[in-house]
Amino acid sequence: MPRGPFQLAACAEMIWRDRPMEWRLQRLTERGLAVGLWNWPDHDLAMLERSGASFSIMNGYLRGRLADDEGAAELLATAHETAHVGKRLGVARLNLHGTGLGDGGLPVVPSETMSGAMWLKARDTLARIADLADEMEVVFTLENLNLPVDHPGVPFARAQDTLALVAAIDRPGLRLNLDLYHAQIGEGNLIELCRSALPYIGEIQVADVPGRMEPGTGEIAYDRIARALAAMGYRGPVTMEAFSSGEPDAALDAFERTFTL
Repeated sequence: MPRGPFQLAACAEMIWRDRPMEWRLQRLTERGLAVGLWNWPDHDLAMLERSGASFSIMNGYLRGRLADDEGAAELLATAHETAHVGKRLGVARLNLHGTGLGDGGLPVVPSETMSGAMWLKARDTLARIADLADEMEVVFTLENLNLPVDHPGVPFARAQDTLALVAAIDRPGLRLNLDLYHAQIGEGNLIELCRSALPYIGEIQVADVPGRMEPGTGEIAYDRIARALAAMGYRGPVTMEAFSSGEPDAALDAFERTFTL
C-alpha cells in the first residue's frame, strides 16, 4: 500500500507467532500494510480469501528445481497450480528459488557448483515461467538467498546470479525479489546492488544483520538505503521479512519509520 514513497508490507509468518494467522492478517491490514506469505498450503485458503488482506507476495511453487529436466517439469507444474491460487487471492507476486527448500531452509537437492548446462537449463525454465506468467496474467519473482548462514547449497542463490537470470529473460512476468538481508550476508555493497538491479526489481525484502530482525537492530544502514532507493526512482514494494526483536508492533513501527520518507 502506498506510503511515501514505497508500498510497505510484512511477512505474516514471522511476527506475532503466538497468534492465529487470521488475527495477524487483520492486524497488518489495520496498520495499512500488505501481507507476505511463505507457504500457502500451510493455511486455509478460504480464511485467506475472506481476510480481505492485500497480499504482496507468496511462494510461487511447491516443489521443483530450475536446472534439470525433472525438477523443471515439477516446478512448472506446481507454479501453474500456485498461479491459480494467487489469482484467487489477488497476490501481486509469486516467489521462486533455484531449488525447493526443505526443513530449516536447506535445499531439497543441493548444488555446490553450477555448470554451463545448468545455467542454460535455468534460463530455459525461467523463460517458460515467463510464458506461464503471460498466460495466467500473474508476475513471478526470483529471490536471492544467502549461502553462508541460512541456505547453503542452494543453486543460483547469489543476488548477482538471480539478476543475471532475470535480466537474460527480461520480461515483465519475471522480476527480482531482491532480499537485502540475504545480499548483505552473501555480497554486501547494497546500494550499488540496488542500482544495478533497479530495472528488474519486483519487490525488495528487508531484515537486519545479524539476527534477521527489524531495521535498526543490526549493521545495515537502512535509512540510507531507503533514501538511495527513493533517489533512484524506486516506488515499488518493500517488505519486512524479519522477526521482531521485541514487541511486534514496535518492530513494525521501526520498519515504517525507516521506509516512510
